[in-house]
Amino acid sequence: MRVSRVRLLSETALETDFERELRTSVYEMKAAFLRRLDDLTPEDVEQFVENLTHAVKKGIYPLGNSSELDHNNWDFSNSFFFVGSTLSTIGYGTLSPKTAGGQIFCVIFALFGIPLNLIFLHQVGKTLSMLCEKLGKCLQSQGMKEKKIKFLTLLFFLMTGILIFLGLPPIVFHSTEGWTYSEGIYFAFITLSTVGFGDYVVGAQPGKYYCSYYRALVAIWILFGLAWIALLFNLLIRFLEDTEKKIAEDLQKMGKAGRENGRSLKKCQCANPSPNETLPLSSKEGPQKFFFETEEKDNREEKETSFLCETVL
Repeated sequence: MRVSRVRLLSETALETDFERELRTSVYEMKAAFLRRLDDLTPEDVEQFVENLTHAVKKGIYPLGNSSELDHNNWDFSNSFFFVGSTLSTIGYGTLSPKTAGGQIFCVIFALFGIPLNLIFLHQVGKTLSMLCEKLGKCLQSQGMKEKKIKFLTLLFFLMTGILIFLGLPPIVFHSTEGWTYSEGIYFAFITLSTVGFGDYVVGAQPGKYYCSYYRALVAIWILFGLAWIALLFNLLIRFLEDTEKKIAEDLQKMGKAGRENGRSLKKCQCANPSPNETLPLSSKEGPQKFFFETEEKDNREEKETSFLCETVL
């Protein structure tokens, strides 16, 4: 927490003054454009559109009047949300450091912060795993089988996580952002899967009032949601590995039984030879010699018959 606080204060100090100056210049440009509406040339309009596009890319939306100058994209809530999206590697891209000092500090902080965040998610996952084990022991005490216990544990955490991280947040987004329920589910899934397209981002609508800690709470929801996703994948992998082992054992047993049946069949064939393989009693050297002797006898008879025919003729 101390590291995150230092990060927030550093980003705020590095980016706030630059953004305030940029916002002031953008509103002055807008006021000058409005004063010269009657004397504008096409080149002036093109230049204004280019400057306006550049300002929007920098996170400045020149809507309303000069009272919007007090708005700050780098307040505590927005900075906390930026830290969460950076450490979770989501990176929406709607809020990013613009100064050289802020960019360098962001790179250095991410190098150390992302591994620390992974350690934090691992610890949260271990805590949730302990809850899984307690649930499994409770079900085991009721006499359930191990495979059924794993399935019910996976189902419980799947349904609970879907309700907390995918079911309820879209209701909040609907009332706060004006999104539909399907858009809220889309944003929740894209965020927790760390895809982060940036087409839907909380607290980013210009001219809309948000609670001061709204984006900070969303960042906390993201961190715990990532831990739930990691635990869910871990449980799913374990379930599939156990299923694969069971299938491999069954196939091994089937192969062993097939080999034993093959040996038994060969023994039966040796014990009961076919009529074609029956040996004559007079042969003592096996069927092969008997076959050759018979063939030689037939050849001699054929030669004798041929000799008699030639003598008669």
